[in-house]
Amino acid sequence: MRILPGAIRPQISLAYLLARTTDTIADTEIIPIKKRLEALGKLRVRILGTSEARLDFGELARNQASPGEKILLERCEDSLALLLQFSKEDQQRIREVLDTITSGQELDLERFAGASEKQIVALQTEIELDDYTYRVAGCVGEFWTVMCRTHLFPDAKLDDVRLMADGVRFGKGLQLVNILRDLPRDLRSGRCYIPQAELDSADLTATDLLTTSNEPRFRPLYERLLVLAEQHLAAGWEYTKYLPRNQVRVRLACAWPILIGSRTLRKLRNENILDASRRVKVSRAEIRSLIVRSILLYPFSSRWNAQFP
Repeated sequence: MRILPGAIRPQISLAYLLARTTDTIADTEIIPIKKRLEALGKLRVRILGTSEARLDFGELARNQASPGEKILLERCEDSLALLLQFSKEDQQRIREVLDTITSGQELDLERFAGASEKQIVALQTEIELDDYTYRVAGCVGEFWTVMCRTHLFPDAKLDDVRLMADGVRFGKGLQLVNILRDLPRDLRSGRCYIPQAELDSADLTATDLLTTSNEPRFRPLYERLLVLAEQHLAAGWEYTKYLPRNQVRVRLACAWPILIGSRTLRKLRNENILDASRRVKVSRAEIRSLIVRSILLYPFSSRWNAQFP
């Protein structure tokens, strides 16, 4: 976000802070789900501006292992106050995207209530998976697109339908990469984002995915989801290339997560993804290399476009 132009950096940064706040509440597993849903609901109506009741997330803050997330909860009122510094139109855009994100987090908590490693709950269909990736990430592509279009290049001759569709797929792709990478960890929390209908087609259960030796049976299904994630990222790359070339900062800010996501997918293809002892991750050195290379190649259009394999 540091590289974003000043005209949109504050709005997108605040939306991110608020989304991280709601995400922190949803992920505080030591707190009962009912209490987390109540806290999310209270924050949601404050973000939407339909309540002025002050929030006290002291109990949630005390249960954070991350100092940053502890401060985020303690200073939630400060984040909410910042929302009022923007225009009415930008406030509404931030509220809409947070409303959608929070609905996905609430649905997730309700869907996996009572889930555990001994009682894994799976999504039922690809439609549910697509809906989830839209709610928590695809909607961010819409928000990002509207903010850029409004504040940075309102007069550019662009196909807005194409831009919005690719922006949504961009967000979905990044979320799907996270799902595919975090599969072993999610399973041990009782969550399976691999749809049950797909598991049935491979004669597998969610519990079977806890066993490393089942990876060869699971691999064809997993490969299909890797391809879907790659196709979404490819749409994100088309989105990035389609932005006006003079929008250097925005294009770089879009390119980096796509290139990191693509590198992650390549690593996932060469790992036993059911092995919980190995967490696939792109190193900081690799990320720095991607960033530097993208900046150096930017003046050379064809070489810059070719970064995405």
